[in-house]
Amino acid sequence: MSRWTQKAKNPFHFNTSVALKELTGKKARNLRELVGIIKEVPGSVIYYHTHGFLQRQHSFSPDPPNAFANWVSQTLGEYKLGEELAAIDICEFSTIRELRGKIVQVIENHLFESKESLRYAPPGREFEFIKAHSFVFPTGFTAHNLKEFEMILEKVTIYSIYFHIFEARLRLEKGVNDFSFWMGTSAKAQEVAKKIAALDPYTFNMESLRRKIIDIIRKWCNESN
Repeated sequence: MSRWTQKAKNPFHFNTSVALKELTGKKARNLRELVGIIKEVPGSVIYYHTHGFLQRQHSFSPDPPNAFANWVSQTLGEYKLGEELAAIDICEFSTIRELRGKIVQVIENHLFESKESLRYAPPGREFEFIKAHSFVFPTGFTAHNLKEFEMILEKVTIYSIYFHIFEARLRLEKGVNDFSFWMGTSAKAQEVAKKIAALDPYTFNMESLRRKIIDIIRKWCNESN
């Protein structure tokens, strides 16, 4: 039996998500206020400011995945710290809690080592904290084997891909993206699962990520026939 059509132990149900933004009312004028609020806001706020760009920029080359880094550099003029925040490798973290801790550590180290007075944002350019409420819906698409999975992956919106690749791994704290988990546990495609899990999804826009995943699946299945 071909790897394309070999029936998976469990089908893959494609979901999608819609994010609604909510202003928290919290604003930071300087680095001390920024790090203080980062420590106390819900994880959904941290997730929005480090991942919201992915949905907004899905058809373009991705911007640096850290709104904190952008504000620190562009508004406060703290370019060295901005570079350090932008350099945080989000792929290293499997939970929002761990990512928050790293952001806090980088800012607090800078504050401890800095000999300069605090810089304040001009009025109207404070960092405004936003919370993202995520609502998950079924797409109606279900894959029973890799061929069906590949065909459906061609059809679903980038929001479905975003949900299964990013939200499932980090925000829902599954530790691995949904595609890799299903392929490794149900579709008997451990090699494909590992290759998709090894991708750095933050270096792709969403359409390019779709194409890359499809290419990995096709290559593996075609080589086996």
